[in-house]
Amino acid sequence: MKRKSLIVLLWVSIGTALFFFLFFTKEKTIDNFMLSFLISTMYSFLLGMGNGLINDYLNKKIPWSEATTKRAILSIVSILIANIILVYICNYINFVIFQKAATPEEFFSGKYNFTNWFMVNIALLISAFLHARGFMEELKKTSKKEVVEQKLIATSANAQFETLKNQLDPHFLFNSLNVLSSLIDENPKQAQKFTASMSKIYRYVLEQKDKELVTVEDEIEFAKTYCDLLKTRFEDSVDFIFDVRKEDYRRYVVPLSLQLLLENCIKHNFATSSKPLVIKVFSENDTLCIENNLQEREQIKESAGIGLANIVQRYSLLTKRNVFIEKSEDYFKVKLPVLSDKPTVVGLKKEDQDKAYKRARKRVKEIKGFYANLISYCIVIPFLIFINIYTQNKYHWFWWPLLGWGIGVASHAFQVFGVGEPWQERKIQEIMNKQKNRDNGNI
Repeated sequence: MKRKSLIVLLWVSIGTALFFFLFFTKEKTIDNFMLSFLISTMYSFLLGMGNGLINDYLNKKIPWSEATTKRAILSIVSILIANIILVYICNYINFVIFQKAATPEEFFSGKYNFTNWFMVNIALLISAFLHARGFMEELKKTSKKEVVEQKLIATSANAQFETLKNQLDPHFLFNSLNVLSSLIDENPKQAQKFTASMSKIYRYVLEQKDKELVTVEDEIEFAKTYCDLLKTRFEDSVDFIFDVRKEDYRRYVVPLSLQLLLENCIKHNFATSSKPLVIKVFSENDTLCIENNLQEREQIKESAGIGLANIVQRYSLLTKRNVFIEKSEDYFKVKLPVLSDKPTVVGLKKEDQDKAYKRARKRVKEIKGFYANLISYCIVIPFLIFINIYTQNKYHWFWWPLLGWGIGVASHAFQVFGVGEPWQERKIQEIMNKQKNRDNGNI
């Protein structure tokens, strides 16, 4: 146990000793006060340290954040058994050894059954308070840890996504300038035409590169323009075939993905009039495919692999669906997932973070409300039991608030941790996720 907890137990011992000494001790002597203090210290430290050690052990083995239900059950069972044993030990030491009010036979004969039962209930209520306090501390630590982790994930995802998008400008410009450099020597007129077309294409690159997704229609139109640019240089050495379903035009792909893949086709394959490079862009199930006949050229310099790796990483930040790559002796094919809606990069939109924060805050408020109710119950009920027994020992009216309020606490717990609104929200979200997975092809 921590030093702070031991100091609290010491103050509880002093307070309890003073209370019983002032109100229940007839002879106000130093010896009687020391006896009251010794007895109070024994109860406080044995019960407090016993429950504290159990709580610390369970925190290490079964933290609240990892298995809440299992931890709650084990906590109830352990504090029930431990407090019964500890109370009987404390009462035995108190009445048999310290006060010598009973013999061991009298203590176990049934004479002190009510006293033992009463003390067990008080101990259980105090233990419930301590375990509830421990749960609240663990909840705060876990909440802070999750907030920090989510902020780190969001920051990392945003930084990674921005880095990937920023690769597009120099990558496209570098490749385009290489093409232009070749045309200047081969055909100056075509170089002029290429320069004019490149300015139009680069405008599209600047407009689209900051977007998460673009429509298939926009990407296809851009790809066709870019293919016309390539045809200017390669003429009949390269052939392009587009066969994309019209119903896919309103769906979404990663921007500039076709342009990067078309560049890869040209870069990694040779093309001649006798052996033209045929590049096909077509729909296949829920994917947009880019396929070319395989005519690999020898690479003088190892490729940096920016194009395809960029596409794969950007898709991984937007969806669980994968980019598939197929390669055989005859062809090379890349399958891009076609998305029906626009997902968001993790942590990219502040309003989504605000909604998640409000939901988490509401949930924490509900849990804190329950434990505030439980703590009040644990403080007030023992006080009512004491008042009842001290003023009117024959009629035990304390059972009514104990049972009535207890049912209310149990109902509150059932609502917060059982089949209340949070449970309904979890089930609705679970069903929606399953339906979404089926719609996306069980991905």
